[in-house]
Amino acid sequence: MKEGQPLRPEDHTEAPGPVPTGPNPTLRKSSILNWSGALAAAAVLVVPLWMLLSNRAVLGGHPALPTLLVAAVALGSVWALVLVRRRLFRGRQQRSGAISTWQLVRGIAGRLTVLGFVAALMWLSPFPHHPELGKTVPAYGPTATATAGSSATEDATSITVAPAGKATTGLVFYPGARVDAHAYQDLLQPLAAAGHLVVILKVPLGVSLLDTNQARAAMDRHPEIVSWAVGGHSLGGVSASSFAASNHDVAGLLLFASYPAENMKDAQGLAVLSISGSNDGLSTPDKIAASRSLLPPTTTYATVVGGVHAFFGDYGEQPGDGEPGISRNEAQQQIVAESLRFMDRLRASG
Repeated sequence: MKEGQPLRPEDHTEAPGPVPTGPNPTLRKSSILNWSGALAAAAVLVVPLWMLLSNRAVLGGHPALPTLLVAAVALGSVWALVLVRRRLFRGRQQRSGAISTWQLVRGIAGRLTVLGFVAALMWLSPFPHHPELGKTVPAYGPTATATAGSSATEDATSITVAPAGKATTGLVFYPGARVDAHAYQDLLQPLAAAGHLVVILKVPLGVSLLDTNQARAAMDRHPEIVSWAVGGHSLGGVSASSFAASNHDVAGLLLFASYPAENMKDAQGLAVLSISGSNDGLSTPDKIAASRSLLPPTTTYATVVGGVHAFFGDYGEQPGDGEPGISRNEAQQQIVAESLRFMDRLRASG
């Protein structure tokens, strides 16, 4: 210090840095993950629980779907408890360490995947059986035998409608996609009353393509049957066709508003009946006509004039279907009559 200059005290304080303004990026990212996680956990808990409690066809169908839904409810419950615990014990405290953009994107992608899974579960919700639609028993065909009565038994994977007497012919039937197996019971009961064994399958998750070989177990349970036919409605008919193509002990194929996915033109000794509706908006007449090249040349075709896709079962209206030009009961009388003639011919030839 130069002589004569006044002595000034040293300043030990540092100039304050800039005060942060605006939202904390880590806190914002954490909030996004927390709220999206809560939404996904609620969806995976509430939607499966709602399906289990509101749709009687879920618990009455194949056990695969209720098992999946119960597992989803358990997963959603655990996830919700974890979120609640984190909220209670950590409050609004900021998570230790910064959350990177990659962590945020990965977290959101995981939650969107969960929501996609929940949407898939909702799609799997089956069309339930509406018993009131099948109250009027369809008229029997001219070749049907007198009604001898029938009895129905049910297990986890099938509904069996057996005639009062001994049956030598049988039909294993695959339901349409996501349609309650019970929706076909009234329509196919006249076949059992006429002396044919009928087994309606409960298919896994309501999608028969998940187990196209399911008919084999039903056939093995009834060694007394001499001639077997397999059949199905819509996607169920695709599965039945696949089974008939690969199992040469099947004598008949009965298609309700359906057609095969593979070439069966050279199937030897296979009797085929295709019944369709002229006003079907799903298995349209054009699709049925295009499928003729896939079926044996001896295939019999029957068209229910004015019939629609949903008339081949008792489950109400179906999205995408056409407008009917005939009553449900009149259409089902024709379906039953043609099916009975087909099964009776199978019995006579066996």
